[in-house]
Amino acid sequence: MSSNALYTDLSGYYDLMCSDINYQQQSASIHRLHQFLGNNGKQHLDLACGTGPHVRHFIDLGYQCRGLDINQPMLDMAMRRCPEAQFNLQDMTAFYLEQPVDLITCFLYSIHYSAGIERLKSCIASVHRALNDGGIFCFNSVDKHRIDNRLSIKHFAEFEGHHFAFESGWHYSGQGENQSLNLSIAKSQQPFTQQADVDADTSAHQTELWQDQHTMVATSFAELQALLEPYFEVHIFEHDYEKIVPWDLSSGNALFVCVKI
Repeated sequence: MSSNALYTDLSGYYDLMCSDINYQQQSASIHRLHQFLGNNGKQHLDLACGTGPHVRHFIDLGYQCRGLDINQPMLDMAMRRCPEAQFNLQDMTAFYLEQPVDLITCFLYSIHYSAGIERLKSCIASVHRALNDGGIFCFNSVDKHRIDNRLSIKHFAEFEGHHFAFESGWHYSGQGENQSLNLSIAKSQQPFTQQADVDADTSAHQTELWQDQHTMVATSFAELQALLEPYFEVHIFEHDYEKIVPWDLSSGNALFVCVKI
């Protein structure tokens, strides 16, 4: 299954898959960073916007918003959620805006969907062209050298009488410019009470299972900073949306805030 196919197949469940994410807190945090470091303008673009939950909160914060994604079913839901915004079907690695914006966001590690260093460079150049002077580009990233291939994140949810189990984890082989994001989604008529339920005989539980492995670009934070610095003044913060704290030089997740120079 292609990296886009899983989300198309399950686009109606995407918000459920991300139900543990505090979109309001993330949006408010970036709004504060834009006030401190950006030009404080109100034109906003969300890359890889999905169904538009971040866009919704930025609209509520007073922004004029646009969203961009490569998945039309996602954009259809985003338009219903945020009729005030403009949405476009474009690839974030080579997009074009007729009018520049003041703030560009790319949440949920979506910057890694660039899939290769050359495409990541193209994405960065596209972002720089699309920003007004003093505008900022905010995104979160994972350092390839700090990935623990043994770790994954799991959560469970219920929707329309069905039980869902979601699992995701990063994997990096230790060399090269690609890493993978491994996804697993199980839908059952019976609750998943423990991990063994997810791995059990699916026929016994009448379970539907979707699995995918997305090819993502792999960089270290030092490599990523080097790619950004020809275009931006780069600030790296801890991946903490409750407070603004400089990156501690050791954690494997970080928030990049890049001011156009």
